[in-house]
Amino acid sequence: MDCQKLVVVGQGYVGLPLAIRAVEAGFDVVGIDLDESRVKRLASGESFVEDIPAQRLDSALDTRRYHPTTDYADAAGFDVCVITVPTPLRDGAPDLSHIEQAGRAVGPYVRPGCTVILESTTYPGTTEELLRRLLEAASGLQSPGDFHLGYSPERIDPGNPHWRLENTPKVVSGVDEAARRQVDGFYRRIVERTVPVGSTRVAELTKLIENTFRQVNIALVNELAVLSHELGIDIWQAIDAAATKPFGFMSFRPGPGVGGHCLPIDPCYLSWQVKRTLGRQFRFVELANDINHEMPQHVVHRVMAGLNQRGRAVNGSRLLLLGLAYKKNTGDMRDSPAVDITRRLQALGAEVRAVEPYAESHHIPDGVVVVELTEREVRAADAVVVVTDHDAFDYDLVARAASHVLDTRHRCQGDQVERL
Repeated sequence: MDCQKLVVVGQGYVGLPLAIRAVEAGFDVVGIDLDESRVKRLASGESFVEDIPAQRLDSALDTRRYHPTTDYADAAGFDVCVITVPTPLRDGAPDLSHIEQAGRAVGPYVRPGCTVILESTTYPGTTEELLRRLLEAASGLQSPGDFHLGYSPERIDPGNPHWRLENTPKVVSGVDEAARRQVDGFYRRIVERTVPVGSTRVAELTKLIENTFRQVNIALVNELAVLSHELGIDIWQAIDAAATKPFGFMSFRPGPGVGGHCLPIDPCYLSWQVKRTLGRQFRFVELANDINHEMPQHVVHRVMAGLNQRGRAVNGSRLLLLGLAYKKNTGDMRDSPAVDITRRLQALGAEVRAVEPYAESHHIPDGVVVVELTEREVRAADAVVVVTDHDAFDYDLVARAASHVLDTRHRCQGDQVERL
């Protein structure tokens, strides 16, 4: 496949790693994002994505083959365009406005023989029913026939040092066999292994299955954690023991809830489509959503109970939260359960301080004082809550100096430590 110019629409946690990897693979890359401040930061060599360190971004800029921009006119003449825009929920329904905007903006630059690929998570049918219509209307061309159209679900796991874009198998698809070959040929230059499937609908469903599987199993262990605590059983020890079985079991761990773009949102896309198309409820998804959604409140109840046992009310207490991001070793605050926990504690009158070494300051919840993890801060807190288990935290210090710890991630040891 002879293609040189790549356009990546969206320069966030998905689009930026793809753009930089493509530069390294020899493409001329235009990275389009409508956030002017983000584009300026990228152009100056400042990365806000942990998976792309500044040195790697600088190297891409030095090649003069990476051009971050807000101007869709820079897409003219592209060979491949990959759309990696957000797909949030609005009032329980998929919001595809970002895909629609991108499709209308890219459409005028679609030319015969080019390839357009959607990576944004969405419900089955979006590529063929929505994006194709927008591209055809704006370009006057047809797919299949004039240009190629496909879908390849993103599998970015921010902060994962082992599974990165280039060594994670990439599911690829097209609206016809010719399109699938083009999509497959593009990603073969980017990643080590591709996994072709028979249609864009299959590829779209693949992504939803992956995250629905995680959501349901996390909900299972979260409910088990709540019940096991009430039964006086150590759920963490039980899970560790179960994990020794070499077949038929996969280990999932309890936590304060789920966050990020994937788990709180993606299963809802599938549930929404099942209800809209079949008139039925996807009961597993809806139950899992309810359980995981209630976990922040459960954490707050446990904090209150721990304070009460020591004669303290949450009102007026000084609480130290470790971690605000939705997952460890990243600064990603999207739908983080820590934000919900923080707001609930503040509403009860607590003074909330937090240690968060990764998240940018403008993402920190209002009223939260960000501090360093020091012995003085730990001793001054009426309770410490481990919410996000960044590896950079000194958990021995916390266990040694804290008067009370609620550990939602099983990282601390000690008599004063309570586990979720």
